[in-house]
Amino acid sequence: MTRVSSLTKLDWSSRGRARVFALMVLGTMVCIGVAFAVDSYDLASARWRWGADPINNLVIPLVLAPPFFFLLLEKMRELAVAHHELMTVAATDSLTSLLNRRAFTELVDGYLKLVEASEKQSGGALLVIDVDHFKSVNDRFGHAKGDEALKLIADAIRSTVRDTDLVGRVGGEEFCVFMHGQSPELAAEAAERIRAAVADTDFVPGEARYPLSISVGGVAFNGVSPFSDLYRSADAHLYQAKNNGRNRVEFRLHEAGGPYAIVH
Repeated sequence: MTRVSSLTKLDWSSRGRARVFALMVLGTMVCIGVAFAVDSYDLASARWRWGADPINNLVIPLVLAPPFFFLLLEKMRELAVAHHELMTVAATDSLTSLLNRRAFTELVDGYLKLVEASEKQSGGALLVIDVDHFKSVNDRFGHAKGDEALKLIADAIRSTVRDTDLVGRVGGEEFCVFMHGQSPELAAEAAERIRAAVADTDFVPGEARYPLSISVGGVAFNGVSPFSDLYRSADAHLYQAKNNGRNRVEFRLHEAGGPYAIVH
């Protein structure tokens, strides 16, 4: 059981060396088989027989095939790693390491279209988060400290939600969280945990701690809703949170104005 478990922990993807060594062994075995097949077939009699020196059919592939396949497969692995890194950079916000706006939008849109195509009811929630009075942080402490504050806020959001939730930085001081398959009650509780986590963040740009806060607009949905509609609805609730005093959560059911509302 332990042996099987250790095998499954190996990286068998195109970026893993386990795949390189496995394919190298397989390629070498194929070369040995081909060498024996070619050497053992007599064209004159159209019959199979052992060659004059069959040991060469084993030795020569064992000497030549492993380094050839290793170099070839290792180059392919390096290309796969480079491609993965490029894709990661293209999809990641360089400051916070969260998804950037384009990647976040495409992933959520893709998920919603997949749900629509499968004709399965799958609810969830979208949160739009904006940092309160962020301009004053930049004006008072400078942009470097402002960037530090954004990193702390991003870490607070990411540490609060599930690993399967999508978190993105979609604007200068605006973040989004998409929680698929989450009930309205749990999504509303998560929104409040995010607000509290940011409020508890230790941001010390000078000699004293400077309080940070966010406003959160959220919508829960059940079934299929386009991302643009969800975002528009969540953004409207975000402005309600701003107008009602900031440092608070406004959460509703999408298009229904349902009973799930959190006010702080």
